[in-house]
Amino acid sequence: MNLAAATNESLAEMSNVLVYSAMAVYILAFLAHIAEWVLGSRSKVGRTAAALTPATARARAEAHAGRQGGGTAVLDKPKVVTRSATGARDVPDGPGAAGGDEKGDLYGRIAVSLTTLAFLVQAAGVVTRALSVQRAPWGNMYEFSITFSTVVVGAYLGFLVARKNVRWMGLPLVTTVLLDLGVAVTWLYTESDQLVPALHSYWLWIHVSTAIFCGAVFYLGAVGTLLYLFRDTYENKIANGGTPSAFARSVLERLPAAASLDKFAYRVNAAVFPLWTFTIIAGAIWAGDAWGRYWGWDAKEVWSFITWVAYAAYLHARATAGWKGRKAAYVALIAFACWLFNYYGVNMFVNSLHSYAGV
Repeated sequence: MNLAAATNESLAEMSNVLVYSAMAVYILAFLAHIAEWVLGSRSKVGRTAAALTPATARARAEAHAGRQGGGTAVLDKPKVVTRSATGARDVPDGPGAAGGDEKGDLYGRIAVSLTTLAFLVQAAGVVTRALSVQRAPWGNMYEFSITFSTVVVGAYLGFLVARKNVRWMGLPLVTTVLLDLGVAVTWLYTESDQLVPALHSYWLWIHVSTAIFCGAVFYLGAVGTLLYLFRDTYENKIANGGTPSAFARSVLERLPAAASLDKFAYRVNAAVFPLWTFTIIAGAIWAGDAWGRYWGWDAKEVWSFITWVAYAAYLHARATAGWKGRKAAYVALIAFACWLFNYYGVNMFVNSLHSYAGV
């Protein structure tokens, strides 16, 4: 690779324009998702409350309805509200899970279409950034951020293409992508330039690309975990005879059931954990080539390992009867917080051998 290669300023400027254009389209997608949640059909909202209504109350209501009709009510056997191994009740998913006629909701289709368009524009911005310097587009924090959010949206759209019911994630995803890009262009922006010699290695493509992909999938798992906690609290309140607020009912009824969210988060975290293990090993090999040692307890190395331990603890907690459900979910969120600190905190606030890449 030519270390003295000049920066193509035209492509670098084009990359900036594309990133800002993607942000504009993401704002439109955000508004479309808001319209989906606020103005979309409520035809299926309330199914969780029905599923979790105490059996005696339902039987009384059915008996009353039978008397009003002038006949003798024949009561079905009360449905028993069960719990899965995670502690979540066996209740139906909300319409936000793309179930039934909500799948074709106009606002949702517009939101997904705009998100896809923004993804393509942002991906073009990442590619032109790479072409401007003829290297991988993740040599500093700005480039890592725009690439990371691109991969996050790509993973989300990939689930949709695979016909997985993840449209409920659209609003929080677009919101956080906008925040990520806002931080990137405001505080993390770095002019397109060549890297120091130590980074001119094929391991830059292997190690950092896998770290970005793992972080994107961990992010999807964290969103699922956080929403699981809200939905589980909502289901518990209804099951115990409480009455959620109109806002909580409107929002949380649209989510999948707590059991579905918990299962989604566990599966994506478990699937990507081996790749995170490979990421750490690849980084150690690269460190051996660049610095003459495989492991030196540098801050980035330490927090990568802490993140690995945290996710290993989460997976172990899921396999332990007393730690399933909410306890395991808290561990998962702590693990993702460790990944975020490794991503932002170490580079910005801690002296590290990895800091030479620049913010």
